[in-house]
Amino acid sequence: MSLTVLTSAYGLRSLCRLQRIQGHMMSSRVEPGVLLEKVGSAGVITINRPKVLNALDMTMVRQIYPQLKKWDNDDEIDIVIIKGAGGKAFCAGGDIRAVTEAGKAGDPLAEDFFREEYILNNAIGERYKKPYIALIEGITMGGGVGLSVHGRFRVATEKTLFAMPETAIGLFPDVGGGFFLPRLRGKLGMFLALTGFRLKGRDVQRAGVATHFVERKKIPELEKELVGLKSPSAEDVCRVLDSYQQQSSLDSDKPFVLEEHMSAIDRLFSSSSVEGIVQNLEADGSEFASKQAETLSRMSPTSLKITHKQLQAGATMSLQDVLVMEYRLSQACMVNNNNNNNNRPFLLVDKDHSPKWNPSTLEEVTQQTVDQCFSSLGEKDLTF
Repeated sequence: MSLTVLTSAYGLRSLCRLQRIQGHMMSSRVEPGVLLEKVGSAGVITINRPKVLNALDMTMVRQIYPQLKKWDNDDEIDIVIIKGAGGKAFCAGGDIRAVTEAGKAGDPLAEDFFREEYILNNAIGERYKKPYIALIEGITMGGGVGLSVHGRFRVATEKTLFAMPETAIGLFPDVGGGFFLPRLRGKLGMFLALTGFRLKGRDVQRAGVATHFVERKKIPELEKELVGLKSPSAEDVCRVLDSYQQQSSLDSDKPFVLEEHMSAIDRLFSSSSVEGIVQNLEADGSEFASKQAETLSRMSPTSLKITHKQLQAGATMSLQDVLVMEYRLSQACMVNNNNNNNNRPFLLVDKDHSPKWNPSTLEEVTQQTVDQCFSSLGEKDLTF
C-alpha cells in the first residue's frame, strides 16, 4: 500500500503512529544467539545473548557444534576464538529454566540439551586439532565453563568471575567438571565443586582454570594480533598469549585469594565422604572452616554426595568417559527433581529463593540413592 493512500485514509497522525510501530518492530527483531565469523585466519564465535548473560540454549549448541567441526577441517582456518558479547558475561551457564520446564512437561529437550551440550564439550576438548582460545571475560559459569575450560587456551581478565554453583540448585558441576576439577592442584577442585566458591580476575588463572591473564583493555589488541597470525602453531599462539600476560601487571602483587587456606583445603576436603568433610570442618574450629561448613549446610545434600563421588571417579577417567557419567547424572537429576515437588531444587527458578531439600540431611541420602544416579542408561547412554 502506497504512502499517499495511507495518508488520505488515516491522516498524518495515524501514519506517524504506524511508522513508530514499524520502527519498533524493526528495532526489536531477535538477534542471533551466536555470531559465527571468519576473521583473517581465525574462526570467531561470539555468544550473543547479553541480556540474559549469554546463557546457552539448544539452538546455540546446534549452531556452534557443526561450525567447529567444519572449521577443524578448513585449511583456511588456523585458530578458533570464542568470546561473549556485552562485556558482562562470557556465558553464565545453560538455560536451566527452559530445560526445567521441558522436563516437567515430559519434553525430550531435557534429554537432548544435555546430550548435545556434552558432545560439544567433548569436541572442544579431546578432539579439536586447532588452537582454541576462549576469551572468558565476565561471568563464566556452568555451560560457559564447558565452552571454555576444555579448550587449549583460556584467557581471563580482571572482570572474569568463575564458579560452579550447581550444588546450590540441586544439580552437580557438569560439562566435564568431573574431569577438570579434580585435576586442579590439591583438593582445590573438590572445594570449588562442593562450595561453589567464586574466583575472580587473576585468581581464575592462578587456580588453573584459565591458562592466561590479560588486562581487559588489552583484549582487542590481543584479538587483532591472534587473527592476523599466519599458519600459527599452538606454540605460536602460546607465545602471543604469554607476551600479553607479561604486559598485564594488574593485581600481580596480590597473592592468590585462597593461598593462605590451601593447606587447610587439602587437609579438610580430603575425606572419602561428604560427612567426613563436614566433620573435618566442624572439628577444625577456624573461621575459614566454620564458614565453609555453614556454606555446605545450605547446599542440596543429594547434590553434595553426587558431586563428591563424581570428582573422585573423574580423577582417573578420560573427558569422554566423564561426560558419559555426567549424562547419566543429568538424567537422574531431571527424573528426581520432576517427580519430587517438595525437593524444589532449581533455585534459579524458585521465586522465594528458599529451597527445601528432600532428603534434607546428608545422613538421609543413602549410598544406594547415590549409586543409582551413576547407573547405565542402556541404549540411552551418551555416545560420541
